[in-house]
Amino acid sequence: MDIWLHDSKSRSKRLFEPLNEEEISIYVCGPTVYDRAHIGNAVPTVVFDVLVRFLRVCYPRVKYVANITDIDDKINKKATETGESIFAITKKFAQYYREDVSALGVLPPDLETYATDHIPQIIELIDSLIEGGFAYEAEQHVLFHVPAFKEYGRLSNRTLEDMLDGARVEVAPYKKDPKDFVLWKPSTPDLPGWESPWGRGRPGWHIECSAMIRSHLGPTIDIHGGGSDLLFPHHENELAQGSCLGDASYVRYWMHNGMLNFAGEKMAKSVGNIVTINELLEDYDGEVIRYALLSGHYRQSLLFEERLLEQAKSSLETLYLARRKAEKSSSVEDQINDPSNRLADYPEEVLTALADDLNTPRALSAMHGLARAINRESDQQKVRDLHRNLVRGSELLGVLSKSSSEYFQTDDSLDTAKIDELISLRKEARANKDFSRADEIRDQLVAMNIVIEDSRNGTTWRRKE
Repeated sequence: MDIWLHDSKSRSKRLFEPLNEEEISIYVCGPTVYDRAHIGNAVPTVVFDVLVRFLRVCYPRVKYVANITDIDDKINKKATETGESIFAITKKFAQYYREDVSALGVLPPDLETYATDHIPQIIELIDSLIEGGFAYEAEQHVLFHVPAFKEYGRLSNRTLEDMLDGARVEVAPYKKDPKDFVLWKPSTPDLPGWESPWGRGRPGWHIECSAMIRSHLGPTIDIHGGGSDLLFPHHENELAQGSCLGDASYVRYWMHNGMLNFAGEKMAKSVGNIVTINELLEDYDGEVIRYALLSGHYRQSLLFEERLLEQAKSSLETLYLARRKAEKSSSVEDQINDPSNRLADYPEEVLTALADDLNTPRALSAMHGLARAINRESDQQKVRDLHRNLVRGSELLGVLSKSSSEYFQTDDSLDTAKIDELISLRKEARANKDFSRADEIRDQLVAMNIVIEDSRNGTTWRRKE
């Protein structure tokens, strides 16, 4: 099927045409591991997990590589503060990160790469850039000379004049140009370092990803993903390096997810309002958090607040209640566990939504359409077919991974306080003219065998006889 993806470089939605249809290559920038991952770190991980799940249905093979940055000044600072070794810190927090995102239903990548495992490859690439006249050595540093690459700024749509604004750029006397960025820098005895032609030192941030991509996916890849905060300078610098190494294409499609906003501000450690994934998991099921992250389009910013999580919890319960009805009607596990992976085995409405630039809100809406159909259907064969579609659609989105009894921890009906809460939420949705949300809550009540009746005096409910 035709798949359309928004490419950050062209700033347009483009038909996806991979380099090799037999194997799709994807690289996504992962976290720098010096602390527990915050919820913002989960956004690209969840978004590109859905993309990979979807592409694996559409193509014979998808090779998905995600990196871990395990050499960084923030890690060095943490080691100084705690007295732990740098390698102990990165090992510990990388494992925490894996556990946290796994709780959100994220499948592991085909390959998880580490910057420190690629020092020889990094040195080789830097040497090639020097030989090509795109980089130079100065005072034990090696720097990429930005003016040598005439197309610099094309990805982030910036001119050379405004490159310094908001960029993590160190202005130093040894630079030929203030915009030049570090490929290699010296290490003092107390810092990690490796021997190189330019002395003992360590790599700059940007060259690490270029080396890992080239080592495991090739000089040109299909999709490079990450947060929009990486667009400049990180991905701009990556593109410059890759292009100057002779890989004119380097990345065919650049994809960037929007940022989370918390209480109206961008969620970042600099503003001191961090919520870690681990903290959220104390109060919410991982699927609820995942649903919340997918409830907005990946390219847009998302206001992440308690209300969003509560809405996600309610919406997810609606889907699980529909699944509970289907599970009670008859056993369909043999059909659901069919290992075939053909497009025809998945609900068309969900596929169509994901093929349109990974439109997860529309895909979730399609899932609720299936849930409504299950709740209103009495023919058992039709319920089986609808249930199968519901579960297959959920595989693409990474939700409904449990049986309904596992999710609710009981087969008993929800309590009256929950019913009253849902009726109150429906009333609020109707007052806000959010009729889609109101209908969704009604369907959830129907799935609980609750009949609601509206009148001038308000809404009453009763159990269905």
